[in-house]
Amino acid sequence: MKRSTWVATGFVILVALAAGGYGYWQQRSAKGVAAAEASSSAREAAGGSGAGNPARGASGAGAVGAPAVSVSIVKAVTRDQPVLLDATGTVVALNMVDVRPQVVGQIREVHVREGQFVQRGQLLFTLDDRNDQANVARARAQLTKDQAALADAQRQLKRSRELVAQQFLSQSALDSAQTLVASQQAVVGASQAALDATQLGLGYNRITAPASGRVGAINVYTGTLAQPTGAVLLTITQLDPIAVAFSLPQRYLGDALQALQGGHGEVQAQLSAGSEALTGKLQFVDSAVDSASGTVRVKAVFSNPHQTLWPGAYATVRMTVRTLADAIMVPQEAIITSQEGDTVYLAGADNKAVLRKIKVVYPAGTDAVVTGLNAGDPVIVDGRRNVRPGVPVVVRSADTATATKAARSGPKEKMASP
Repeated sequence: MKRSTWVATGFVILVALAAGGYGYWQQRSAKGVAAAEASSSAREAAGGSGAGNPARGASGAGAVGAPAVSVSIVKAVTRDQPVLLDATGTVVALNMVDVRPQVVGQIREVHVREGQFVQRGQLLFTLDDRNDQANVARARAQLTKDQAALADAQRQLKRSRELVAQQFLSQSALDSAQTLVASQQAVVGASQAALDATQLGLGYNRITAPASGRVGAINVYTGTLAQPTGAVLLTITQLDPIAVAFSLPQRYLGDALQALQGGHGEVQAQLSAGSEALTGKLQFVDSAVDSASGTVRVKAVFSNPHQTLWPGAYATVRMTVRTLADAIMVPQEAIITSQEGDTVYLAGADNKAVLRKIKVVYPAGTDAVVTGLNAGDPVIVDGRRNVRPGVPVVVRSADTATATKAARSGPKEKMASP
């Protein structure tokens, strides 16, 4: 058989096999469709069309047919809520003076103790003043001598005037006598100034307190040579009143200036948790904002009779920045935060859950100041995780007021150490 005959025969066989396979596949597909339709009809006859449609079944399990969810609510309330700022400040003295001698001298006596409270003008040290006393005595003697010479010149002038009147003395001699008196008066004035200077130098040997406050460490002893350019003798620090310096975010600059001008910038400070908290007033707002940190330096002054605050120590500061009048308050646990923003669920009048979009203005302890709600709105707290919009709800209990902890603590922001 020729090669072309074999090729033709093979092609016919392949076509026959393909036709047979396609017919078999069509028969199986028809049987499958018929079986599926029969099964669907059976399900519709047994359970109804809702059970046979997956989409409709899912819808039936939604808000319309879902069981009621047990929830508890808290009604939103209004109150005047202070906005508080928490910061870490540094205690600073309003007056701190380093005591140094104004003259060189050996310390003869120390009149105070370390840690002692002194008043302005109180004697602290006495220097060896024997040399200065001698200088004062010398200046006083010189003044006495010059005063005697002046008195003699004045007598000579008086006599010269009498002689000129009797024409026994020339006018030029009288003029010379007047010049001598004037010259001697100048000498007496210079001697008096020299005496005053030596007395002033003598007074420098008595070192007194330039301000009232607490004496720090005493760095010299009896016999030490004190010099104006030498070591500080001691430091006096004013402890009452005292100040705390801290920083405020730039956005509160206007509030701080308003509080400063109105005299109502209340600030609380304490050294550590559990220690006595002092209440003071804002006294100073810096003239410029720190561009690097975006903060402004402020200072508050406190009465400190028991030395509760100590210079150089870190203190926790809480400042009332402003007060939000008639603020709407809800528990923070009721707020749902997502990429779309903050929301809460309300128990609607028809006992169905309603999703309400809100905006958190300030956190306030366990509560939050929000917008988007009205006073009295029933906010779902417990059970909200099982709630969806339109789902029936059953209210277990209703609390008509939010937690009181936030009223005591108030909204606050955390600040780093200045």
